[in-house]
Amino acid sequence: MNKFYITTPIFYPNSKLHLGHAYVTVLADIFTRYHKAIGSNTYFVTGSDEHSLKVAKSAQKNGDSVEVFTEKISMGFKKLFNDLEVNYDYFVRTSDKDHHWNGAKELWLKLVQSGDIYKKNYVGKYCNGCESFVKESDLVNGVCPFHNEVPQVINEENYFFRLSKYQDELVKLISKDVVKIMPDSSKEETLSFINSGLLDVSFSRPISTNSWAIPIPDDPKHGMYVWCDALSSYITAVGYPSDVKLFNSFWPADCHLIGKDILRFHAVTWIAMLLSAKINLPKNIIVHGMLLSGGKKMSKTLGNVIDPEILIEKYGAESLRYFFARHIPLFGDGEISIEIFNEACRSNLLNGLGNLVSRVFGMALMYGVEIQKGLVLSEVISKPEYFWYQNEFNAFQINDVTNNVWKLIGDLDKTIAVEKPFKVFKSDPDLAKEMVLVYLEKVWEISQLLKPILPSTVDNIELAFEKKEKPLLFDKTIFE
Repeated sequence: MNKFYITTPIFYPNSKLHLGHAYVTVLADIFTRYHKAIGSNTYFVTGSDEHSLKVAKSAQKNGDSVEVFTEKISMGFKKLFNDLEVNYDYFVRTSDKDHHWNGAKELWLKLVQSGDIYKKNYVGKYCNGCESFVKESDLVNGVCPFHNEVPQVINEENYFFRLSKYQDELVKLISKDVVKIMPDSSKEETLSFINSGLLDVSFSRPISTNSWAIPIPDDPKHGMYVWCDALSSYITAVGYPSDVKLFNSFWPADCHLIGKDILRFHAVTWIAMLLSAKINLPKNIIVHGMLLSGGKKMSKTLGNVIDPEILIEKYGAESLRYFFARHIPLFGDGEISIEIFNEACRSNLLNGLGNLVSRVFGMALMYGVEIQKGLVLSEVISKPEYFWYQNEFNAFQINDVTNNVWKLIGDLDKTIAVEKPFKVFKSDPDLAKEMVLVYLEKVWEISQLLKPILPSTVDNIELAFEKKEKPLLFDKTIFE
């Protein structure tokens, strides 16, 4: 059996998740549902990255212990994912001493055995938002471009990872797509960064600075730095190092789905760590763009943040899943506002898919046409006219998938308008019934193609076929 292992980033539980977090997690769920439908053994991992300084500071500000604070926020993550119909297989919590800590420490020891960990005193500029030291060349007018803040100068003794040792090997692997980075612009950005000259990176902080960190093996005065800790979650989530069967079943990852602001950590640092530890490399790093509001990246400072829970409460999870899959370009930045969202969903869900299904069922019931279920998704996409579906999903082209399905919806609407079965029925009822049977088959096939994207909507369509009654898929009052 084929397997498919996909990860999202694990998110900082310093506050509730925003629309960008919802976006990447829904996409991962869609890809997972597709692979499961075609018979792959799937594993989908998300979670919370709990050992960063910003998390500890947020807990202190909130008047909670870090343990209590992260528990509450992580539960909020899980609620949002449940509301979005996201079915992950494993939720990482880096504070999990029984599973994650042992794996993270084991990976650290592998890096030590390769001679790639050493201690030195370091003076550098540190961005709290990035949770990393940054070079002067990373800044724009002295400010971090991702977090709009001036880095602080830190002078302390740290353990370092010999990232520079892997510069040439990283260039070869990425150039030859051994680790495939998509889109090409992200691949080129990564190669440019590597070729500019890699510096060794800090992999620890003094425990006195962050007592919440995982202690370094054999040196409890130092804590594991957030990126070494967080990145190792991709292997600890599949049992590394104790559950050999689970690990061998799913590693290497088929897809790390990430935002472009953490590209370097995944495409450079993480790959070098795996090379050092002699662990197989992930196959694909898929880099999505940013969600924009008013042409700018969403931020609390600008006041242009849209709460995903508000959209779910008003429009339902299926509307948000639809919008993410079709209207946000996976490999570019995408604009979203309440107005854009409402119009897209009203036009394409209510007046598009919903209206088509209602019309076809109405005719079938009126003309006495037998309503019955058709082929399941894996059988539908084996038909030559749907070969594009697998090709586009396997290439992570989710926007093309949804655009093509909506083209099928539009084409069927046009066919009905041209053939006019309601007129044909007056003179030739049998011919009209044959027409509607074809329409029903197409509606069923369209529903199956939408199953990874709109699972609850498709459940309702399938139930309508079973009960032989017209479904109400979308409430028009919510789009008014």
